[in-house]
Amino acid sequence: MPLPSTTELISDCQFCSVVSQANGEDPIGTAGTHAHWLIMELPLPWTGKLFEEPVIKPVMELMRTLILQHQIKLRPLAIAPDAEYSQPGYARILYYSRTPGAFAQFDKQEFLVPTADATRCATALLHNIINQPNQLENFHQYQINSYDTRELLVCTHGNVDVACARFGYPIYKELRTDYADSKSLPQLRVWRCSHFGGHQFAPTLIDLPTGHYWGRLEPHLLEALVTRSGDLTQLRSCYRGWSGLSKFEQIAEREIWMQQGWDWLNYHKSGQTIAIDQGRWYRVRQLLRLIPSKRLRFILDHRSPGAKWAVVQIDFASPDGTIAGHYTARIEEHGQVMTAFRSGTQVKLQPVKQYRVTQFDKS
Repeated sequence: MPLPSTTELISDCQFCSVVSQANGEDPIGTAGTHAHWLIMELPLPWTGKLFEEPVIKPVMELMRTLILQHQIKLRPLAIAPDAEYSQPGYARILYYSRTPGAFAQFDKQEFLVPTADATRCATALLHNIINQPNQLENFHQYQINSYDTRELLVCTHGNVDVACARFGYPIYKELRTDYADSKSLPQLRVWRCSHFGGHQFAPTLIDLPTGHYWGRLEPHLLEALVTRSGDLTQLRSCYRGWSGLSKFEQIAEREIWMQQGWDWLNYHKSGQTIAIDQGRWYRVRQLLRLIPSKRLRFILDHRSPGAKWAVVQIDFASPDGTIAGHYTARIEEHGQVMTAFRSGTQVKLQPVKQYRVTQFDKS
């Protein structure tokens, strides 16, 4: 049966995530690759242009400078105040950064600052990335030791896409009620968060400090995700990838996780793409790199090349360092499916390449 054209519209399904799942789109490889996270507590309601609001616009302008001029991989997010976690008159700021080389989780700093000082604290954290004059000393009194606290951030940002509200909020509510309030999990907090991409996989969440992305979550899967126990194969189709790796490396890493089990998520890892399809798009990208534009280089670095194949290497070590080695994997295109990137009364279908691991070696 031929695939629909890219301009075909379907009007009998409102939610992009329903279309994506029905058509068999694989979420793996869609986790954002970040070196830094800046997460600010901002009151609801959130508009579709949340990050243009006056309280956060100066922060976003500085982030754009760091991203475009310094090639820093940053991810801004907002979290909604919580009746139990939050304090009136104060705003929470979570900042995560990756360590050089192989790692298992991001380093964390947390601040609970007067609301009027939230913008200054956030910009001080950003300036610190590029070793500009240290302004953080003004906020040490507001720093909280929560390094061991796990944060689950569930996207419920319906003003960006209604699928996140429709499917994200019930999962948030269940996680918040049944797990964050559990005495057996005292170091777990669950937050409503702003959009971070991939709403066609709603409900979707980020697990920090590890940086794992998940999607298509259902209530019966939450126990395994939160406790990291049980049959992990049931979460295979929910795993979007690990933020410490790039697209094709994430695809390979899922296969390793399936083989090694839950302990793999605690291993120190790093990845590299050692070969990639050098088709027409690759040659165009190389020519465009000759143009002296930092903005263009950023776009080229962050846009998927749509390669037909790639060879990647994943280096690993157990937490105690007694086990180490690397995996080499070849990933190849395996057809395509039609998906929807936005919900609405009419949903535009677009083709997305699918991939699979065809060779896999450990040494």
